[in-house]
Amino acid sequence: MKAIRVEKFGEPEVLKLQEVADPVAGPGQVVVRVRAVGVNPVETYIRSGNYAMLPALPFTPGVDGAGEVDSVGAGAPFAKGERVFFGGTLSGAYAEKVLCEASQLHRLPQPLSFAQGAALGIPYATAWCAMFQRAHLSAGEKVLVHGATGGVGIAAVQLARAAGCTVVGTAGSEEGRKVVLAQGAHHAVDHGAADHLEAAMDLAGGPFDLVVEMLANVNLGKDLTALARFGRVVVIGSRGPVEVNPRDLMARDASIIGMILWNASDKEKAALWAGIGAGLEAGTLRPVVYKELPLAEAARAHREILGTKAAGKMVLVP
Repeated sequence: MKAIRVEKFGEPEVLKLQEVADPVAGPGQVVVRVRAVGVNPVETYIRSGNYAMLPALPFTPGVDGAGEVDSVGAGAPFAKGERVFFGGTLSGAYAEKVLCEASQLHRLPQPLSFAQGAALGIPYATAWCAMFQRAHLSAGEKVLVHGATGGVGIAAVQLARAAGCTVVGTAGSEEGRKVVLAQGAHHAVDHGAADHLEAAMDLAGGPFDLVVEMLANVNLGKDLTALARFGRVVVIGSRGPVEVNPRDLMARDASIIGMILWNASDKEKAALWAGIGAGLEAGTLRPVVYKELPLAEAARAHREILGTKAAGKMVLVP
């Protein structure tokens, strides 16, 4: 089979399509024939070597994907041909086939496409963990989602709205703001405007109980001024250091919470996937895909994903 391999950390050009051996399922494991792979910003950081947790070289990148069960090891509760999606693998997702533990697989509901299935794993699990398991979001609270057009941002908007919260999302284009509203946000604002936090608070009817932050190095210091008493900022992404005024926290008894999905326990993962599965069945969660590229163009995907203003998930198709 073919898979993307990284033999040294560096620029997108280190992503090479190579011929590798097919994976073999052991006990409790499943081999999936991949039909779509999700591309996440975190994978660009790992590929470049600028991430706290790096895999041993060489490796195949990628976590999210969807496809059909190809073969099943002893004791794995799946059947050949079943439609599945995954938010983790043993072998790396940028490939024609992947090896997964059975616990990493979830059945893909109809009528979701494989591309939509590939948009589920990291984005929806991250948003759920950040908001409900780390920041303890409750119904009736006001939520600001910064960068609401990305995969995690869209997931956060849909989840917060379904939980009974007032949701404001930010986006950098008129098209993006329309998408944010279409995904359930009550309001959308231009995060390029100098007064966008004031505008967001006016629309929400007051300061926010929770800010979901995708770019803390740009926004975190200002986020603290938009928090209600006992408000929280949950930091999902950052590309560098930032300066904050602790008095903005002290005045509000507020909190900054960092999170990374890899730290979630098995119990937390089981809980979040139970919640996400219920949302998929009910139709309140709807992954958005904006571009599909061939697997061989993984380098192009990595160049584009950090600079795009499009809304939704970028997907590779083997």
